[in-house]
Amino acid sequence: MSETTGASYAAAGVDIEAGDRAVELMKEWVKKTQRPEVLGGLGGFAGLFDASALKRYERPLLASATDGVGTKVDVARRLGVYDTIGHDLVAMVMDDIVVCGAEPLFMTDYICVGKVHPERVAAIVKGIAEGCVLAGCALVGGETAEHPGLLGEDDFDVAGAGTGVVEADRLLGADRIRTGDAVIAMASSGLHSNGYSLVRHVLLDRAGLALEAEIAELGRTLGEELLEPTKIYSLDCLALTRTTEVHAFSHITGGGLAANLARVVPDGLHATVDRSTWTPGPIFDLVGRTGDVERLELEKTLNMGVGMIAVVPEGSTEAALATLADRGVDAWVAGEITERGDKETGAELVGDYA
Repeated sequence: MSETTGASYAAAGVDIEAGDRAVELMKEWVKKTQRPEVLGGLGGFAGLFDASALKRYERPLLASATDGVGTKVDVARRLGVYDTIGHDLVAMVMDDIVVCGAEPLFMTDYICVGKVHPERVAAIVKGIAEGCVLAGCALVGGETAEHPGLLGEDDFDVAGAGTGVVEADRLLGADRIRTGDAVIAMASSGLHSNGYSLVRHVLLDRAGLALEAEIAELGRTLGEELLEPTKIYSLDCLALTRTTEVHAFSHITGGGLAANLARVVPDGLHATVDRSTWTPGPIFDLVGRTGDVERLELEKTLNMGVGMIAVVPEGSTEAALATLADRGVDAWVAGEITERGDKETGAELVGDYA
């Protein structure tokens, strides 16, 4: 009579011990993100945040957002680099939250892998934790899920959700914007985390460029350029709100500059952004030239060198630029708010790049 082997979770491809090892490795990084309001440690069923800290607000509004980093994770997987993608995740979530003037409070993450490699998971969390420090928020919890059979052993994806708070009478947005306001652009660090399906299609699939290839115009390898972390503007934007009057912010993500800026322009007004006020980085020209991508298509897909917009009263322009300069943020006046007239869109780019 032959022996039979019963089914098990491990035989199905899920390694609980590896998951436990990953948690141990990530604890030191999560600890670096803690704020005084965070209760308990990593490993509980839920992250705890002491809401009594919000008593200092007259009417606290909670702001929340969730996002991922898209197909940029494929570049990280191909290069075996896992400790930068977390910066992108925090930026995509917390820079959305700060748009309304909210202070980032805490974040949770979700990491899905085909197979748990503890060091890889810990490296991803390390990046998320470093991003949380840059955004001023705590990483209060997360989940690592192993999906054998659904994902390949080296495949992974990340997502996150965050919460912030803003005083009700300090809420920023379209209702504050007025004719004559200045549009201040803040430089991006590169592609950020949008448009990678186009970028990968053009540079990797069609042109056949190697991620390890040195690209003269970039001054580094293609892979290094594509993995440049998304800039986290949260604390810079909050500094602006403390030092000068700000009417609105716009996080330039999927859809490009014009479409995202239009989201905060009220009916009856129009934002005009002058391309001649800046020169997009070389990666944008490389994508456009290599793929014969029309400018309008590039601008609808990529940030073209602008990662965040601040709309401020004309009289606050100098103070805003000074604050950003003190914080090492490359920024400039890129346009203005006018009456809409017969224009059909809320924002447009005019002129040619410098």
